Amino acid sequence: VTMVLALARAVVGRRLYDRILAINMFGTKTVVFIAIIGFLTGRPDFLDVALVYALINFVSTVAVLRLSHYREAM
Repeated sequence: VTMVLALARAVVGRRLYDRILAINMFGTKTVVFIAIIGFLTGRPDFLDVALVYALINFVSTVAVLRLSHYREAM
């Protein structure tokens, strides 16, 4: 439910930062979801996938924020 609400906020968000925050929240919830599925199924390799996804989520959020900062400066 919260992932759907995060996607709705990403679409309807007023400012760019609201949308970026919503996408980051969706990525964080996805990492938690992958980790829980890995725990429930007894497959610890899902935790590696969750960690890689978290790293990609963090790097992409920082990259988009820097890009938006430099666009506003121009």
